[in-house]
Amino acid sequence: MAGRNGRGRVYDLSTASPVLILSLDTTTRAGSAAVLRDDSVLAVLDGDAARTHGERLPGELAEVLRMGGVTLQDIDLLAVARGPGAFTGLRIGLAAMQALAMVTSRPVVGVSALDALAAAAFESLAVEQARVYAWMDAARGEVFAAAYDAAGIRGGVPTLTALTDPEVDSPAAILARWRATGVLPTPSAAPGSFAGDGAVRFEALLSGSPRLPVSALAPAIGRLALRGAGQGEHQPHALQPLYVRRPDAERALRP
Repeated sequence: MAGRNGRGRVYDLSTASPVLILSLDTTTRAGSAAVLRDDSVLAVLDGDAARTHGERLPGELAEVLRMGGVTLQDIDLLAVARGPGAFTGLRIGLAAMQALAMVTSRPVVGVSALDALAAAAFESLAVEQARVYAWMDAARGEVFAAAYDAAGIRGGVPTLTALTDPEVDSPAAILARWRATGVLPTPSAAPGSFAGDGAVRFEALLSGSPRLPVSALAPAIGRLALRGAGQGEHQPHALQPLYVRRPDAERALRP
């Protein structure tokens, strides 16, 4: 594949066609990894929720590469979820992909897990446009949440318009805020669809609203990263975690 440069030299992603992507999600307990060729999935691996991300990486990355029939040196682009999610798992995933980027001189793009969840959910709807509410279980009786209008499919992913900033709060508080601001439609309008493990956990609060099944986020993360790479978002030092909630250690020092 064109565009292979040695370690320490700038890797020109524009010379790689198609683009091979290694994608990782450690924002949820199980997480996932995937290998894509442009927007087509070659392999996807659901993580083992019974073990920590620290115990499983880099073994799961090696396994998904094997499943995809490629090697690390074949990869053109690295993609990783940058949050929100559990602090420890999030940091492990970011550190692993930053290290691979440094070792291989490959570009790396960080993607919001909420963006990926909304994109993956919309793909399952088979409609031209829809409102999607992404809810990730944040523990402590809370969810990480964001609302989107999604439309079309371009470059393997929908065009997402964020209606809210990422936030963390109790589901009841988020629903009340979204109703007050019109993010949740009136009863006479077509209801939006909720997606994510947060929507599953708190489904009793979502009576009448469709829930969309979403399993592994890594494929959607890879597709969004490919779009981001085309916009220049691919430097290891630019991988900034999206915490939304402050880490426990910081909360203990400054409640």
